[in-house]
Amino acid sequence: MSLYTDSEEDIPQNVLSEYPDPEEIESALRMLIDLLLPGRMKPGTIDLEDFNVFLLRRLSHTWCHLRPQIERSLPFRWHGRAAKTEGEKVSCEDILVESNRVLEVFFSRLPVIRELVIQDIEAAYNGDPAALTYAEVQLAYPGLLAITAHRLAHELYLLNVPVVPRVMSEWTHSQTGVDIHPGAKVGPSFFIDHATGVVIGETTEIGERVKIYQGVTLGAKSFSLDEHGLPVKHVKRHPTVENDVIIYANSTILGGDTRIGCGSIIGANVFLNESVPPNSIVTTTHPELRIQPQKGKKGCNENEK
Repeated sequence: MSLYTDSEEDIPQNVLSEYPDPEEIESALRMLIDLLLPGRMKPGTIDLEDFNVFLLRRLSHTWCHLRPQIERSLPFRWHGRAAKTEGEKVSCEDILVESNRVLEVFFSRLPVIRELVIQDIEAAYNGDPAALTYAEVQLAYPGLLAITAHRLAHELYLLNVPVVPRVMSEWTHSQTGVDIHPGAKVGPSFFIDHATGVVIGETTEIGERVKIYQGVTLGAKSFSLDEHGLPVKHVKRHPTVENDVIIYANSTILGGDTRIGCGSIIGANVFLNESVPPNSIVTTTHPELRIQPQKGKKGCNENEK
């Protein structure tokens, strides 16, 4: 079976009618989130004596929802146009065997992801004076939901699963207002405060104990085009943010060569497309503030008479 060609005859059979089902992918993602953040997606009590049974059932249900969607996605595992030579074909693995292999590796990573999520909860609790309990962070914080979903999608991205991780990230985007590409590398103890409007691009690299606020963009300045005029894939386009960095609200940091040195603070509303050495403070000049009366309008006290 050909996984990539230019002619319609070489498109994998049924690939256009058997896309992965977004609703099934979203259902599997909600189940996984509920395993990592109990009560977040499906409230209720769990009898500790039956916890092992509950866990096995939830994992089994998740497997049943996710495996068919991974099977449907694998035929899209082609290489980019630039990697092709005349008449070259890309062979397809045994879809069933490969989907089971992918899921076995993915499920084996869940304990590691859970440890990362626990550190993210602690980072939110320690980084927000408004957080009064860990339970509040776990059940209510949109930033935590976004990073938890991202950590799951990222594992599938690393396993070269097409389509499915991106569906997960777009569901997360719609739920939280946070748009993290599943390819972004995010270190432990990551906290997104207030969350809304955050954009993190595919080749972003974020270190440990990083905190960002609402409206932050970690994006690309530009991208190269191939001989067909199409964007070149899988090149470093987005910033690297080192350990212990804080990025305040509505700041934009662009470029694959841009590196924010460890311990730095990026102030609000900064536009940055160059690297910053460690332990820097980056701010922008405050615009001139003008306050003047509205012409032809009486003062409040006069209107009240």
